[in-house]
Amino acid sequence: MKLLVDLFTTDYGLMSAVGIAFMIGMAVWFVLFFKRKMAEDAKSAGR
Repeated sequence: MKLLVDLFTTDYGLMSAVGIAFMIGMAVWFVLFFKRKMAEDAKSAGR
C-alpha cells in the first residue's frame, strides 16, 4: 500500500508513473504503426 501512496503522491513517483505510461503508449503506437506498414507493403507487393 505504501508503494501506491508513494507512486501517486511524490514527485518521483508521479514521474515514474508518467514514464511507465509513456513507454506503454509508445509500445502500442509502434505495434499499430508496424502492423499498418506491413499490411501496406503486402498489399503493394501483391500487385
